[in-house]
Amino acid sequence: MSMHQPTPSLSHCVAIVTGASRGAGRGIATELGAAGATVYVTGRSQRHRPATTYQQIQSLSNLEQLPGSIEQTAEEVTAAGGHGVAVACDHTDEEQVRALFERVRAEQGRLDVLVNNAWGGHETFDGVFKAPFWERSMANWDAMMDRGVRNHLLASRHAAPWFVEQGRGLIVTTTFWDRDRYMAGNLFYDLAKASMTRMACGMAEELRAHNVASVAVSPGWMRTEFVLAGHQTDEAQWQSVPALARTESPRYLGRAVVALASDPNIMAQSGQVLRVGDLARVYGFTDIDGRVPPPFEI
Repeated sequence: MSMHQPTPSLSHCVAIVTGASRGAGRGIATELGAAGATVYVTGRSQRHRPATTYQQIQSLSNLEQLPGSIEQTAEEVTAAGGHGVAVACDHTDEEQVRALFERVRAEQGRLDVLVNNAWGGHETFDGVFKAPFWERSMANWDAMMDRGVRNHLLASRHAAPWFVEQGRGLIVTTTFWDRDRYMAGNLFYDLAKASMTRMACGMAEELRAHNVASVAVSPGWMRTEFVLAGHQTDEAQWQSVPALARTESPRYLGRAVVALASDPNIMAQSGQVLRVGDLARVYGFTDIDGRVPPPFEI
């Protein structure tokens, strides 16, 4: 995982990573692949049929086409050393979610890790980072709660009984958390992430007796495709942009998920909110450029 430590082997691991066409999900899926896992890469963006709800952020980022697809990520998983399987799934649709889990069960007969990452918040991003809640559109609620928090709950409801039946499993919820500090000027975002964090903790309590773990994992400021485009740069050139100095790659988060999935004592951390920068020190991994970015603080 770091330059001095071999990547843990997850060659027998089967994982589902939701919302993995780009960003955090793509980074997590790729790192699971590098550890040898079979990864079901899910989302709406297909190579020849990209999602159609990102026009606003695409325009703000000067992107002619939506970056990433489930097929591209699945290919990266396989190229990294794992086995990537792309499955188109709208995670707001319970029947599509049910079909996804039925397919994984039919093809693999087991599931080890569910990563809840599908997030609708980008669909209403208008370039305004700070504004009073009374000036923000209720469309933010629909995007972040109905197409964000609810997505995580739907997938978890299908994974949980399977994990209970197996007597093992791990649910990872990607979130943002800074020791309960308030994300000033962005009440909808703060509320959604707090809800995801609380959900992860509540699920952990109900799953603990069954030896099933649930954790929330909080990355820092990631250089996602949208962030790079917004700063008119790319992953090869980002270091020439001073404003991005505090950023980390999505694969830093991916390495945190690999470390947790590989930990035989993961139950000891179930119910916790874990920051990637803290996990890097505990498990000894680095970001892809060898740095160990500290936990992001507001």
